[in-house]
Amino acid sequence: MMNETSKKLVKVKDLKTHFPICAGVLNKTVGYVKAVDGVSFSIEAGKTLGLVGESGCGKTTVGRTMVRLIPPTEGTFTFNDEAVFSASSNRMKAIRRDIQMMFQDPYGSLNPRMTVENIIGEALGVHHISSGKERRNRVMDLLDKVGLSAAHLNRYPHEFSGGQRQRIGIARALALDPMFIICDEPVSALDVSIQSQIINLLQDLQEQLNLTYLFVAHDLAVVEHISDFVAVMYLGRIVEYADRDTLYANPMHPYTRALLSAIPQPAPNKEKHRIVLGGEVPSPSNPPSGCPFHPRCPLAEERCKVETQHLIPKGAGGKQQAACWKT
Repeated sequence: MMNETSKKLVKVKDLKTHFPICAGVLNKTVGYVKAVDGVSFSIEAGKTLGLVGESGCGKTTVGRTMVRLIPPTEGTFTFNDEAVFSASSNRMKAIRRDIQMMFQDPYGSLNPRMTVENIIGEALGVHHISSGKERRNRVMDLLDKVGLSAAHLNRYPHEFSGGQRQRIGIARALALDPMFIICDEPVSALDVSIQSQIINLLQDLQEQLNLTYLFVAHDLAVVEHISDFVAVMYLGRIVEYADRDTLYANPMHPYTRALLSAIPQPAPNKEKHRIVLGGEVPSPSNPPSGCPFHPRCPLAEERCKVETQHLIPKGAGGKQQAACWKT
């Protein structure tokens, strides 16, 4: 487990989420898609963990499994010292007041038939927190927090830009005063200029409300700006974990090095070594033996093909961890 010396608000251990593959006349299970295959991490209160990796690596599935939108196959998720996966339906409803989620698509995540007031205020009614004028005042306060106004109360999602819709999504996530928010690629569908506004808003809210974030993304430049710690995923597993400054200054895993080399440079005349990975990402339904990255790794040797390396301490003090035999 990572950074166990201090008290953690969020603790995920050995999380696995496998989806059955069914075939034949009898619809028998013939295999599994191992979307998440043994993920562990922890997050301190008030901090942000960036979870990064290529599309299809399982990072979104991790977030959806944590809030039980997808049932876990194995593993545990402990939130504020309470086991989430074993909680009853009634208890889970209470837990969801403290754990909220922001979704990637600012268009598809909002009900087009509901006004902004109803979208943000719906959870207040479900949890019997407020109604009538009190609820409307709460929604107006939330709109103000995210940079919108009371004039937007009776409008519908199609009347807003992508950035404004994501602000509505943030207001909805804040409605129940949560402690922990899972941000599932909240800026990937937005223009670059709008991305920075949303990131700055999330940081301001974190400072004001002492929020804890799991920030899921594939853009490492964005992750560097917002995260305190970074976990790099590949084919359902975390292959490197470190604090932000350490990981970006001295990546240990070959996959992390390749990802960082792909970040665009603001100075076009500055020479940069780009690491181009060969081959294709293996299928999570039939992952390679040994290290899952070895078919594409420039440092791979025979040992990598047969032995699976787990996260082990690297670098000074052992605070950085990487799942690699060679580095």
